[in-house]
Amino acid sequence: MIRFALACLIAFAALPARAEINVQELTTPGGTNVWLVEEPAIPFVALELRFRGGASLDADGKRGATNLMVGLLEEGAGDLDSRAFAEATEALAADFSYDITDDRIAISARFLSEDAEAAVALLRKSVVMPNFDQTSLDRVRAQILSIIASDLKSPSAIGAAAFNELVYGAHPYGSSENGTLESVAALTRADIQAAHAAAMTRDQLYVSAVGDIDAETLMTLVDTLTEGLPQSGAPLPAPADVNLPGGTLVVPYETPQSVVMFAQSGIDRDDPDFFAAFILNQILGGGGFESRLMQEVREKRGLTYGVYSYLADKEGAQLMMGSVASANDRVAEAISVIKDEWARMAEDGVSAEELADAKTYMTGAYPLRFDGNANIANIAVGMQVEGLPTDYISTRNDKLNAVTLEQINRVAAELLNPDELTFVVVGQPEGLPSTIN
Repeated sequence: MIRFALACLIAFAALPARAEINVQELTTPGGTNVWLVEEPAIPFVALELRFRGGASLDADGKRGATNLMVGLLEEGAGDLDSRAFAEATEALAADFSYDITDDRIAISARFLSEDAEAAVALLRKSVVMPNFDQTSLDRVRAQILSIIASDLKSPSAIGAAAFNELVYGAHPYGSSENGTLESVAALTRADIQAAHAAAMTRDQLYVSAVGDIDAETLMTLVDTLTEGLPQSGAPLPAPADVNLPGGTLVVPYETPQSVVMFAQSGIDRDDPDFFAAFILNQILGGGGFESRLMQEVREKRGLTYGVYSYLADKEGAQLMMGSVASANDRVAEAISVIKDEWARMAEDGVSAEELADAKTYMTGAYPLRFDGNANIANIAVGMQVEGLPTDYISTRNDKLNAVTLEQINRVAAELLNPDELTFVVVGQPEGLPSTIN
């Protein structure tokens, strides 16, 4: 019944965003920076933690250790084994989730405001004092090994692996955060403890909270939560030396449909032309059925069910990426059309109508993202990590609207590079030789 009550509160918290979102930037007595949006209307709090570094901090020869460590955070902590931890979480009607990417460890907590102190104390056990007992380690390891084995038979996963190896090489981005069958099988409890000490540190921590909690209470709880974490750990890896030679790498695999990933160099989030590039991608391949790639590849020629592009902004690399899947006898044509459209936009730019339509959609859709405390907390902590100011929420649409036709077409000519556009194809594509060794 308590869990049902929290679910109801979360549902009520998922209401349209307020016209103004007031973000308070705080520093706790312990030195942790925290962003807070107070919303006392519903007795519910959403708390977000982000640790920079993520799976990229794996030690040499220990690929997959940080991923396995994160998978064990809720499998027993402090004086609680995995079952007792789950029962304690259930008794508080709290909800904790743990995730990892190449660049981040993400921890999300949802709890009733009246139980904030108890919920944070329980969360602290998993963040600061995970048990990493051997039984849980072996069970979660087996789950990860199953995922790795499954990926070895998935065209999409095979394509991602080949793409990452080609583009990023020996950088941590060049291999899966899951690790390999061999590397994960060899991981010890000591390796997991070392990964925890390296990746979950105060100097790489960002915190946001939204809901029925005041600044003084939040700062006290955050200092309680982080007490015992090391101040620093492993250094962040150097930027990737990106390899985008142009052309096509074919990975033979028996499947009736080829899966394709493609990319060229992207643009840094801090670049003055970022918003022009952001809109440019929306028009090219990010705008769903209205994008040029969807119109040319799917609507006019029926070569695919879907094709898209996006700006991929990693900590150590920026790409403009995309993906498409097509039948083996038609994928060569699909790639040809993508190349042609890439070149056409680089040469001719976009029209005033396309720019206006993209601005209307992107500025209109943005407020819909703020549809509840949890989403606002997630966006706020992401802003922190990206180094954006607290007023970004209110100024973001102004920055989009400020992009002129002259600017976006200059950026199209400067950014889009058909010669650098690199394709990785998994399948049995007809008439499409591999031009990359």
